[in-house]
This record gives sequence, C-alpha cells and structure tokens, in this order.
Amino acid sequence: MADAVELPGRKKLFIKTYGCQMNVYDSARMADVLAPLGYGPAETAEDADMVILNTCHIREKAAEKVFSDLGRIRPLKQTKGTMIIAVAGCVAQAEGAEIMARAPFVDIVLGPQTYHRLPEMVARAARAGEHVLDTEFPAEPKFDFLPAPKADGPTAFLSIQEGCDKFCTFCVVPYTRGAEYSRPAADILREARGLVAGGAREITLLGQNVNAYHGADPRESTRSWNLARLIRALAEIDGLWRIRYTTSHPRDMDDDLIAAHGDVPQLMPFLHLPVQSGSDKILAAMNRGHTRDDYRRIVDKLRHARTDMALSSDFITGYPGETDQDFGDTLELVNEIGFVQSFSFNYSPRPGTPAAMMKPQVSDAVKTERLHLLQQILDAQLRTFNTSCVGKTFDILLTNAGRYPGQLVGRSPYLQAVHVMADPQLLGTIATVTVVSVEAYSLGAVWARENTSAASA
Repeated sequence: MADAVELPGRKKLFIKTYGCQMNVYDSARMADVLAPLGYGPAETAEDADMVILNTCHIREKAAEKVFSDLGRIRPLKQTKGTMIIAVAGCVAQAEGAEIMARAPFVDIVLGPQTYHRLPEMVARAARAGEHVLDTEFPAEPKFDFLPAPKADGPTAFLSIQEGCDKFCTFCVVPYTRGAEYSRPAADILREARGLVAGGAREITLLGQNVNAYHGADPRESTRSWNLARLIRALAEIDGLWRIRYTTSHPRDMDDDLIAAHGDVPQLMPFLHLPVQSGSDKILAAMNRGHTRDDYRRIVDKLRHARTDMALSSDFITGYPGETDQDFGDTLELVNEIGFVQSFSFNYSPRPGTPAAMMKPQVSDAVKTERLHLLQQILDAQLRTFNTSCVGKTFDILLTNAGRYPGQLVGRSPYLQAVHVMADPQLLGTIATVTVVSVEAYSLGAVWARENTSAASA
C-alpha cells in the first residue's frame, strides 16, 4: 500500500451511511483513516470537500437510491470543482463498474474490504484526476492497517467478524463482504481496552454473523476462541459495564454462548436473533439451515439461562413460494415467541441471488397485505412490552442530552431510549430509574428512590 500524502489545508468530509450498524462502524473508520490527510467532519454535503456514500445492498432498489443521491450531489461538484465524490460499501462492491459508467463524475468506488486504502485512493484522485475503482478482496486483513478506534461517548461499536459463509438464497452479503473472517482475540481486547480508556462504557460487538466468531487465541495462535470465550474475557476489563453483540444467526447459538448470558452480568439480556420465517418450507428455501423448532429450542434455552431475556428478530414476507399457510406459520411463531423489537420487510429480489430466479414470485399486493398483518402483531408486542415496563426499576446508561433543558437520554438493558431529568455531568454513568410513562418509541422515567439525590449532584 502506497504511503498517504497529506493534502494542504483543512478539508471537510461528509459521509452518508446507509443500512446496518456494520456500515456505521465502517463510516467511522473511513473518517479515521482520512483524518491524517486533513479531513475533519462536515455537517452537510454542501459544506464538504469530499463526500462518501457508504452504501447497503440489502433492500430493494438500493442502487437506484444511490444514483438518486449522486444526482443531487453532482451540482455541488460542478460548483466547487475540486470536490471528491466516493461511493463505498456493498453497492459499490456489487455494481462498481456500472457506477463508474453511469456516474463518471464519481472519483472513487471502493468495496467494504478496501477502505484502509482510502488515503492512497484520495491522493490519486486529487493529484492526477484519476478515477479509482477498488473492489478487490485483498489478501491482507484491512484491520491490520487501520488506526485504533477512539471512543465517541459512552457507547461504542467494535467489529470482530466480517463476511458470511451461510449463503442464504435471498442475501448478497457473501458476495459483497466475502467469506467469514474473525479478528484475533488479542487485537479485539486491545481495542476494547482503548475504547474503555477513552470513556466507552458499553461496547457492541459487530459482525455479519457475529456469533460465528472464531478468532485466534491470544496465547496459542493455532487455537481459537469462540464468542462466549471472548465475551468472558471482555467482561474482565475494568470500566466496561455493558456488552452487546449483533447480528446473530440461529445456527451459531451454541450452548457455551447461551450459558454466557446467564453467567456474565455485563452481557445485556437483549438479543437480536433473525428467524426470517416461521415456515419450515420457506426456511429450507432460504437455506437458513434451521427449522422453526430449532429456533424455539434456542429461545427456550436462552430464557432458561436468563429469565429476563428479550428478543428482536428479522422477518421477510412474500418470499418466493410462500403460501397463506406458510405465512400463517410465521404469525403463529411470532405469537408464540413474542418479540420486543423487529425489522420486517417485503421480499425484494437481489440480482445474482438464487431467490431472484425462484418461482412462483409472490405478487406485490399479497406481500404488502401480509407485511401489514405481521407488523400489526409485532407493533402490538412492542407496545405491550414497553407498557409492561411502567413501574419497573432499571439501570440505564446515560448517553446524551435530551430535547428539553435538564433532560438526559439513557439506554435500558433492552435498548429502549429512556428520558429522565438529570444533571448533564452524569452523562456516561449508570442511573437507577423507575419507568413512569410510555411514548411512541421511548420511555419516561424518574430517579429511583434510593439514588434520588444523584439527580441534582
């Protein structure tokens, strides 16, 4: 990798992030690698000397949304003349050549595995006016070339695993992110200690299949740690109060990880565990590798390990071949399990995936009707869970200022936003509060009686 050349003057960088938490993490790391070139954050694209669209290819018409945004940015480049435009992420990985052809004003197109080479790409684009396309899967892990992440508040993301070997028939991730790769445990522990030293009190471990983690053992590189072993080691870091991980696959929820939920108090009692469908026929067509009963057994074990465990999940309605009975099986599973959060979408064909060619495709009208019915149930479950929290006492991590003077916002163990009146100096601390009200997407709370004096400390 060529040495980066620092650009003269202070420049501004605007990154628009689409999609998942992995992309949020990647955007932060791209900002990190560009900082030595003089790039600081810009609030808007209009203020920026460089714009990066960090894209996601999961949802329908993802590429067209990117081209629409590029159309809005193009006049800014024409006005400024020297603006650098880059498209990163999974759409760039899948459709890089088409982006270059349809939007020749784009300077850089790079995949999610090559952003550690961004300084070199920027130097080439800025100095020689070169158009750079870099969507290779490099032999070297990109993490070996990234600066250590810095904490930006009391919560932080930490990427521990990338890629996917599952090849679900609807998903492009194996093609855009590549094969599963787990970072060495020693590197993760070192970064986690640095984040905690910088003020992070909650770390969310990230991966496309995060619970498939199998990173090298710090003491014996020929052996590996699983996610449970890593979590137990992270829990020993002084000052790390909370641990989360996402996104999980049911096939990788082993007994050791389930036991960790009961053994490690820092591991939050909230798990995102996508099931996608409640029909065994559709799960097989999706190549999920588990049945509805497998999912039930996992949930039963989790709730046995920790009785206060709550779950969220992903659902796809209208998958090719889905009948009314298949959809009914999904509703039955949802009603049986009960979810406190969810992400549900109509199936949309992703080019190059097996499901795009499956027959019969379900009509848009039927997809939409089924999605509406499913979301009614899921929304009711969310409301029921939030309402059940009224009168309960929780420890919340105070993360940021609220909308009103004197108000702070915290995270409950279940990732709910909780509003409480408190001294701003308490940001980054744990507060014990009692929930008194439910809003549309948040909870209202007051200080619990045992620590009321802290509210005005």
